[in-house]
Amino acid sequence: MKLSIVIPCYNGAQYLAKAIDSALAQDYPDKEIIVVNDGSTDDSLAVASAYGDSIVLVNQHNQGLSAARNAGIRSATGDLFAFLDCDDYWAPDFASKLCRALLDNDATIAYCGWQNVGVSGPRNEPFVPADFAGMPDRIEKLITGVRWPVHAAIVRRDALFAAGLFDTGLRCCEDFALWIRAAPTAPLVRVPEVLAFYRFHEGQMTRNRALVALSHFQVQMDFLSAHPEISAHFDKQTLRRITVDELVRRGFAAYWSGDLPATRAIFRTALRHGYRSPGKMKYMLPALLPQAIHEMLVRVLRNSGKAL
Repeated sequence: MKLSIVIPCYNGAQYLAKAIDSALAQDYPDKEIIVVNDGSTDDSLAVASAYGDSIVLVNQHNQGLSAARNAGIRSATGDLFAFLDCDDYWAPDFASKLCRALLDNDATIAYCGWQNVGVSGPRNEPFVPADFAGMPDRIEKLITGVRWPVHAAIVRRDALFAAGLFDTGLRCCEDFALWIRAAPTAPLVRVPEVLAFYRFHEGQMTRNRALVALSHFQVQMDFLSAHPEISAHFDKQTLRRITVDELVRRGFAAYWSGDLPATRAIFRTALRHGYRSPGKMKYMLPALLPQAIHEMLVRVLRNSGKAL
């Protein structure tokens, strides 16, 4: 089966050549590479153009990441799809191993392990997601959070279109939205190796804690609202744990890292959705105050050695 590799790019000239080279170096023979220049104002178009006929180049006005990926999908002719952002890259055998696993197991989605690059500490450790295929509670686990990034999976064309492609209304978590539409009941197969690499650098949307947390929550709520038959499988306590509780967990991660603007946005949303936990209200309720007062309160209490 033919594999279409879609590489969207907006002002990614610094990294784009390595992404294209990574796609060209894949040892899966039947492939095409579609690079979508999403209205870049740097040298991205020149970088992509230098590859000539070895890639398919789509040039469009800036429409955003989801629209760029969708343009690549619609320009592709493959039976299988992989997505590689312009600042990420793969091991040379990524495509062959995932395509083989998908086809041998008659799966809809194959996924693998991945690793962050350019960040130190625990977040730099290689990570292999759990094997969701045999989990009795896999729908719950996937709605809580899909554990593979967009470039660590290969998906069949029919499943991609059945899921409605990437949601152009989302600024973030559009890959999460796609996977939870496509994956809950589809045959999945895991390749338990680290074959995909995610590069950390300044300016990435994933560094905006509030955007990521609130988008993740929005995707969850939209999905559950659109699929009452899935929502009905869970009791209220479980629904709260996988949605609002998860949002609050992300809010506290922002709080303890010192990101008060993100903390405020996340806690306010959780409170609007009825979150109430007596032990946590002393942290959360100040988010309803004007930011200057909240900042002063946090500063005073921390200077006094009290926990807030």
